[in-house]
Amino acid sequence: MVQGESVQKKINQAEKVSYYIIFGAIVLVGWLHLAVPLLAILFAYLALSKLYLFRQWRRWPAVIIFLIFLAGAAYGLGAVINEAVQTLPDVADQALPKITQWAKQHNIELPFTDFDSLKDLISDTIKAQAHYIGSAAKIARGASTEFAFLLIGLVVAISVFLNPRIELDRKTNMPPKNLYSCCCDEIAARFETFYSSFATVMGAQIVISAINTVLTTFFVLIVRLPHAIVVIGLTFLCGLLPVIGNLISNTIILGIAFTVSPGRALAALIFLILVHKLEYFLNGKIIGGRINNPMWLTLLALILGEKLMGIPGMILAPVVLHYIKVEAGRWPCTTKLGP
Repeated sequence: MVQGESVQKKINQAEKVSYYIIFGAIVLVGWLHLAVPLLAILFAYLALSKLYLFRQWRRWPAVIIFLIFLAGAAYGLGAVINEAVQTLPDVADQALPKITQWAKQHNIELPFTDFDSLKDLISDTIKAQAHYIGSAAKIARGASTEFAFLLIGLVVAISVFLNPRIELDRKTNMPPKNLYSCCCDEIAARFETFYSSFATVMGAQIVISAINTVLTTFFVLIVRLPHAIVVIGLTFLCGLLPVIGNLISNTIILGIAFTVSPGRALAALIFLILVHKLEYFLNGKIIGGRINNPMWLTLLALILGEKLMGIPGMILAPVVLHYIKVEAGRWPCTTKLGP
């Protein structure tokens, strides 16, 4: 009886330690700007888990398939970005005069009149935020550092996938006998819950982004919208960003449609409105059913995540929000409510 109480006391202590560690890890990720390697680990592990189709097989085939898919995705991403860098300035140069002319006809004042004035506006904005951005050399160093973090994250994800155990000298299915063993089990449970939150949130976001991309592909092919690769690729990539991603992709689609004609832009606007109506339904069925957080709370999390870690923080914010909800939901309320 005394031994059972001792083990239970160790488990309670280990559980508290695990919460301190996961909370400290989340704070460090935000403070040290380590969202990129964390996202790399989570995305890579999610892909590896989905590719591990046959549990009786070894895990190495899934790793090899993942590396092949990763090489293909990197090549495709590079092609989309290269195409976007080459075409979007031309699109802006063609679309902006038509947009400004349409705005003048409808007595709408814009902060720019042509592509040069828009570039000046962007340049002034960048200069105003120069203390956040820094020099070109600093940006280059940051990009190389993020790339190194990305590679480290991929290596960590593969290592965890091949052997997820923390305590290597303890046999499988052996019960914990000391505080260290209990802490290892509880820490693993906390991180497994965090990964489950990521899989839930991003899984829903990927499904919605994929549906949106398929519908956009049909629209682009039907109306023969130019720069189809850019539109389709950026629609999927931007769709991974909650809320703000749709605004970015919609702006690009409308701008490209304006290069053809205002009528084509009107058709694109109608299509986007219909797609967003569908997305409200999908959000309720897919994201709402899985996450079930109010929109205002998600928006506040996105703002906080962007301020702390930029775009990677916006991706992680709903995940952290869902994780806090799941962990807090396990604790009973001991305070008496009501009269």
